[in-house]
Amino acid sequence: MAHDPRARLDQDALQAAAGPPWTVRLYDAVDSTNAVAASAPERNLVVVTDHQQAGRGRLDREWVTPRGAALTFTAVIDPSLEDQWWPLIPLATGLAVGQATGAVLKWPNDVLIEGRKVCGILIERVHTRTGPLALIGVGINVSQSQEELPVENATSLLLSDRPTDRTELFREVLAGIRANLEVLAASPHSLMTRYRTLCSTLGQQVRVELPHGESLVGRAVDLDAHGRLMVDAGVETGVVTVAAGDVVHVRPANPIDQ
Repeated sequence: MAHDPRARLDQDALQAAAGPPWTVRLYDAVDSTNAVAASAPERNLVVVTDHQQAGRGRLDREWVTPRGAALTFTAVIDPSLEDQWWPLIPLATGLAVGQATGAVLKWPNDVLIEGRKVCGILIERVHTRTGPLALIGVGINVSQSQEELPVENATSLLLSDRPTDRTELFREVLAGIRANLEVLAASPHSLMTRYRTLCSTLGQQVRVELPHGESLVGRAVDLDAHGRLMVDAGVETGVVTVAAGDVVHVRPANPIDQ
């Protein structure tokens, strides 16, 4: 029997795929898995839904998919990090998705296949009586047709001839997130070294749109220790370091001639 990429997710199968110490809660439909997780955050909780109806991405961008066409979940984690390293959590998450799907990364946390976005990531911080927790929201386009995609520059795993078993993908991405966060906690430098290997932004001519309507144009030359993008904007301006929180969008152009 042919695999149905939109077969309903199963609670027991997801829990087995996650393994300890995760507690998986599957919902038929929710507005936002991040919102559900934030309503009663618990360490190692994973909220999964077959149909997210009002998902949010960075800068409150809408992320809506047809029923059964995406893998959408939020993992609640205590990353055990000093505050200065929290900005690397989105990079660690994007890296996990890239590793699981064979995709590349556009800084800071977009996941691309052939230049088109296949995944949305939203990291939120919530405070509890025992300390801060990270809500790691992931939405991967799995089986959308071209007509079902919300924007032109999006794609799905199905359209890209990638595996579309959502339970197996859940297993791989969740394991990758935990592994990458363990690397981050032990050595931020090691996490950044791994991230650079999949980051398609580096070496590209880019335009960074800044919050106040300004644009920065130049070559993306590196990432600093805290995951900030370093852009060589030319002789007069020099290298400018851009923090993730200040960037609206980075559009890769053609690579600059070496």
